[in-house]
Amino acid sequence: MAKILIVDDDPDFVETTRLVLESAGHTVVSAADGDEGLRMVAQEKPDLVILDIIMKTVLDGLHMSRQMAEDPEKRQIPILMVTSIANTDYAALFPTDEYIHINGFISKPISPQDLLARTEALLDRRA
Repeated sequence: MAKILIVDDDPDFVETTRLVLESAGHTVVSAADGDEGLRMVAQEKPDLVILDIIMKTVLDGLHMSRQMAEDPEKRQIPILMVTSIANTDYAALFPTDEYIHINGFISKPISPQDLLARTEALLDRRA
């Protein structure tokens, strides 16, 4: 199966998501912020990244996705952005008028079924 990197600073979300993905046979690694996430992408070479937006900084995940887009080796890795930014005071900071290097977007909370469906769809496109 696939190796999936979860980049999120919420340990409960990471653990719940890990259990869902591992139950489907995937290998899961994690990072708590964008800087660590970029290091893990280089080290682990995941098949998919599940990425939060608000971590160390308000748009930490967005910055990570931009850095991945600029690197030819990382650009091909699909990104599923999973965030609760729409329910925060920071929603207005999220850019809506520019290209964002992601392949899917889901608002938290997300059901295990939706997470698996979106994850599998992105992995299938990569195969």
